[in-house]
Amino acid sequence: MRAVLTRMGPGGVRLVAALLAVVGVFAVPLVLQSTFTIKILTFAGINVIIVIGLALLFGYAGQISLGHAGFFGLGAYTSAILTTTVGLPWILGLVAGTAVAAAGGVIIAVPSLRLKGHYLAMATLGFGEIMRILFVQLRDLTGGPDGFSGIPPVSVGSLTLETSGADFTLVWVVAIVLLLLAANLGGMRPGRAMRALHGSEIGTSACGVDISRMKIVVFTISAGVAGLAGVLYAHVLGFISPTSFSLNVSIILIAMVVLGGPGSLAGAVAAAVVLSLLPFLDAFVPGVPREVSEFIQSWQHDLYGLTIILVMLFLPRGLAGGMRQLVRWIGRRPSVEGDTA
Repeated sequence: MRAVLTRMGPGGVRLVAALLAVVGVFAVPLVLQSTFTIKILTFAGINVIIVIGLALLFGYAGQISLGHAGFFGLGAYTSAILTTTVGLPWILGLVAGTAVAAAGGVIIAVPSLRLKGHYLAMATLGFGEIMRILFVQLRDLTGGPDGFSGIPPVSVGSLTLETSGADFTLVWVVAIVLLLLAANLGGMRPGRAMRALHGSEIGTSACGVDISRMKIVVFTISAGVAGLAGVLYAHVLGFISPTSFSLNVSIILIAMVVLGGPGSLAGAVAAAVVLSLLPFLDAFVPGVPREVSEFIQSWQHDLYGLTIILVMLFLPRGLAGGMRQLVRWIGRRPSVEGDTA
């Protein structure tokens, strides 16, 4: 197996993994009969989309954001207002929601160029809280604390996605496409520049990289991806409210990236799926009592905060780093034949 993977190379492995993922995505609605389960997996896919953008920002470029729920909400409310109140087609709502969120990323990135570490975290946290307050106060546009309802389903021309299986397929196809684009970006010059920025700003600047421009570009891409996820969330659920875009949501997203491991897209995606499904453990693992899921849901945010603390203390490279260490340890162990010889 190792020889086959070596001959295929990283590009071939990614292609095979993508094909298997696509096949799995199309198979899930055929295998699962529970609409509730498919909906949960759909929302897990939406979290994966946000985490892909956040992993580029935090894991690659080393720029932390505690306000990604604000970009998520910008995309959701922009598309909801344009398609429901104005009556524009869904595809225009998708473009506008993504663009408005990306513009919000630029607005935050430019004045935050001099900030880093916890100062940048506080700035983005403030942005997220401002957005949440605006979603509550602009009642005529957003519906205020009562939420925004009547959002139409995804539709392109005469094609309308009216089933949970169709929504699931759309969300996960988008997630896989973005994952492939992000993975390829990581191997190109911009991706290497992001990694260098994470390691040392001074060293990156000495290599001729425009650090200010790189930070703005990464923040804009990450915010735009969060806005895209918000558009999908609004039209899949049909209802949005300010509570869906609070600070708790931003912390959960950060927990997913931290648990997955900085610099690892695969780890971040795996962590996003695990943490998204964890509150509904009884729906996916036979024999798990409902009381266990209720306990997790009641203490969800506390458990995510504890996860961040434990990972940073005992597994600073996340699940991906832990797996790499395990593989290296197994590779260094002498084989049974070598021992007997």
